[in-house]
Amino acid sequence: MLGSLLLAGSRSPLARRAVSGFPVTRKVVDRFVSGVDPGDAVETTRRLTGAGLAVTIDHLGEEVRDVETAVGAAKAYVSLLEALAPLELGGRAEVSVKLSAVGQALDESMALDHARRICAAARDCGSTVTLDMEDHTTVDSTLGVLRALREDFPDTGVAVQAYLYRSEADCRDLAGSRVRLVKGAYREPASVAYQSRHEVDLAYVRCLRVLMAGTGYPMVATHDDRLIAIAELLADQQGRDRDRYEFQMLYGVRADRQLALAEAGSRVRVYVPYGDDWYGYFMRRLAERPANVAFFLRALRGK
Repeated sequence: MLGSLLLAGSRSPLARRAVSGFPVTRKVVDRFVSGVDPGDAVETTRRLTGAGLAVTIDHLGEEVRDVETAVGAAKAYVSLLEALAPLELGGRAEVSVKLSAVGQALDESMALDHARRICAAARDCGSTVTLDMEDHTTVDSTLGVLRALREDFPDTGVAVQAYLYRSEADCRDLAGSRVRLVKGAYREPASVAYQSRHEVDLAYVRCLRVLMAGTGYPMVATHDDRLIAIAELLADQQGRDRDRYEFQMLYGVRADRQLALAEAGSRVRVYVPYGDDWYGYFMRRLAERPANVAFFLRALRGK
């Protein structure tokens, strides 16, 4: 129930004003967001890669409804990738792009054009791009853009949300490519998505089986130790070495576990968001784990 309320609040202008108005909120947001400008993201990348981790960087923003903001988001990604180039990190630092941030809701061809520019900038510094997946109404559009991008940028990845009924079939279609498997972080109706945690976990494992049996590169996005163990078991059963899949975790969540996995020989990539449009992202992080809500409440009490 709490998770549903928080997900509903992630798209509420009234809730946005209320939460943003707490003086302590910025302190809590800093746990999950690396900073406001590209320099913050680059410095965080330098620190995490120095510790043996990889990163994927998200310039925060979504559901853009004006051309100027969409153009600005695309330019921000290109500038970020240019700033990363001197670090010579290659695929250890990639970017994650929400198509709604670069104009998907306005014009799909605009979003595709912007995504192509970002992919080209990533290729120039030896990196790549993963498309984030948003609510279920955008899935077909996102996969269509993905297909177009892969004509010139075949390494472009995409996120698949396991809680959608369609996702196991989507994983079969995508099993020869780079796929980030997530549980799903949007409020979806029972007509299109599993609702209980147990059902979502089972769906996640079914999708994971398909991806591990495929010829692509699974990116296992989870903080759940049970699912991490299952992923390792499935990879072993399929004869996958540790360089043929990776784990992904969010910045600010289980940092100790991230380092432990990397030190044990696994590839671990940290999802690093930056920017001032943090509200929707922040609310979904609270909805995902009760521990995150408890952290926020403790901070409020201690303000």
